[in-house]
Amino acid sequence: MIKVPVYNLDKKEVNAIEVPSGLFGVKWNADLVHQALITQKANSRNVIAHAKGRGEVRGGGKKPWKQKGTGRSRHGSIRSPLWSGGGITFGPNKERIFERKINKKMNQKAIFSSLSDKFKKNRVMVVETFSKTISKTKDFGKLVKNILTPKETTTFIFSDKNKNSYKGARNISKVFHLSPKSLNVYDITRPKKIIIEKDAIDEIIAHYKLVK
Repeated sequence: MIKVPVYNLDKKEVNAIEVPSGLFGVKWNADLVHQALITQKANSRNVIAHAKGRGEVRGGGKKPWKQKGTGRSRHGSIRSPLWSGGGITFGPNKERIFERKINKKMNQKAIFSSLSDKFKKNRVMVVETFSKTISKTKDFGKLVKNILTPKETTTFIFSDKNKNSYKGARNISKVFHLSPKSLNVYDITRPKKIIIEKDAIDEIIAHYKLVK
């Protein structure tokens, strides 16, 4: 078990909780985190670049000129990549598949390896609670002004019971938010700081079945 301090919104320590070592005590594994990150980015890739091949461009049903007797080189179709307006050779194709696979346990280990690394570098902060009645961006910004760093990205992990805080945080510059049940390597590694609501800790432990 690991003892974790709990702060209020004025950055004052008010309590401490014990969490499984599987949450903040996982050894850093750079290769595994890299693999999980590449897999996540590849699977979220939207392939839209597409160049038409010779079978997709219009025209070319008729041979441009006869095979012999004209003094010109032989051609069978104006769809040929040799012709202006013809098909493209080796161009980008929207049918390409960039999807990758990673074992579920490996991905989970990468997630908590990243989270543990952030915790060891003092970039994880557990906050007692956020107001569940504030849903406006302006009001939420005032509420958390003492724990936000203006020039650094921050990811909030709210309890799933606190829907209003999601709404309040989503339009603040350089601020991201995550559900405790949908943690991922990219959204954990990209911010400078991670702020977790205390109730969300229990939801993470229960969802990912973390043990002592």
